[in-house]
Amino acid sequence: MALPFDGGISRYFTEGAPAEVRAAVEAADKGKIINASYPYAKRWKRSEYEDALATLQIELVRMQAWARETGQRVAIVFEGRDAAGKGGTIKRIRENLNPRGAKIVALSKPTDVEADQWYFQRYIAHLPAKGEVTIFDRSWYNRGVVEHVFGFCTPDQRKRWFAQTPEFEDMLVNEGIKLIKIWLNVGRATQLKRFLDRESDPLKQWKLSWIDVEGLGKWDEYTDAIGETLERTHTDHAPWTIVRSDDKRRARVQVIRHVLSQLDYTHKNPDALAPIDAQVVGGPDLWNA
Repeated sequence: MALPFDGGISRYFTEGAPAEVRAAVEAADKGKIINASYPYAKRWKRSEYEDALATLQIELVRMQAWARETGQRVAIVFEGRDAAGKGGTIKRIRENLNPRGAKIVALSKPTDVEADQWYFQRYIAHLPAKGEVTIFDRSWYNRGVVEHVFGFCTPDQRKRWFAQTPEFEDMLVNEGIKLIKIWLNVGRATQLKRFLDRESDPLKQWKLSWIDVEGLGKWDEYTDAIGETLERTHTDHAPWTIVRSDDKRRARVQVIRHVLSQLDYTHKNPDALAPIDAQVVGGPDLWNA
């Protein structure tokens, strides 16, 4: 079977990955968390995860009904390291919601026209209307991290973006939009293991891009860009919530609990929203743990 991008991920694993990262991947056992700094050694039990998720799905439906009835606008921004589990988490949030009022926005490369517009302009068109929940699978934060790391924007463009982002988000919040920003983080060995799994799985190869392959060797550049972006865009009106996602099951449940805890919807079941695990969910100080 031909591997995508000429087997670039496998080649990085054998030729470019740091020895300790390669050793961690090689020693991986099913159910074991291979990030040594993660607070749990094994994945959460499937039965416990599925029970918690099923309860939270009911809460999500209640939340959407409340948003529709009250006209509340909710925008959830998902960012994170590549292969951190954004897509899977978003799927669990959206799968039982009415798609007419819950949309996912995952924009591709800007067109020539969009590239000449104000940077935030194409995102504004996708903001939620009254009663809607909009989930951004990546967002205007591309400029702070990916575009910077790969040289897709100039230093002046990024500097201007840093100056405008807090003001832009302040306007959204003042307009009545409930803005929730989630950063999913994952360890280097976990990320590489997930990429290798995708590379060898014909059903998941579509998730890979050349940016993923090239980005494997830019871990430190990403780390610097992420750290600066979180520091400069974490504000009182639009704070970042960091979720450690080496265990996807824990991450998904903790993300949903956090999102629901930020919304004052009717018929809320407090027991379903607990506990919030401070070892997995926190502020920007947690992102590089």
